[in-house]
Amino acid sequence: MRNPEKRFEQILSRLKAKKHKLTPQLIAIAKILAESDDHPDIETIYNRVRTDFPRMSLATVYRNVMVMKSMGDVLEIGFPGGGNRYEGNRVDPHPHAVCERCRKIIDLETGGMAEFVKSIERDTGFAITKHRLDFFGLCPDCRNRQ
Repeated sequence: MRNPEKRFEQILSRLKAKKHKLTPQLIAIAKILAESDDHPDIETIYNRVRTDFPRMSLATVYRNVMVMKSMGDVLEIGFPGGGNRYEGNRVDPHPHAVCERCRKIIDLETGGMAEFVKSIERDTGFAITKHRLDFFGLCPDCRNRQ
């Protein structure tokens, strides 16, 4: 995980710069996203924030996550059929390992990604603006349960 405190401050700073009202609920959601390394879905974020804000709606959580996503401060990891997950502590393009059974997501550290993207640009003529690379399989916990 990156520095969650620094990441949290970056998110709040960008929200302020965009003139968003920093409600206690928005601050709590930003903190969860900045600190989470488990790529939570909206319901997980909702359940975590409800401990402090029991009257908050799921729609409020979704709307605030989408605000941060639109600003580039949250990475959405989409899956066919829904069940999107969100990452706020690291939004630079990077690959993931995804468990097909329990849906655990692990960030992968791979050297040479920038050069790989540049080689694709050279080979295709595309100007790559974003990319996604995911590896699917079974995590060690799920393999041990077989």
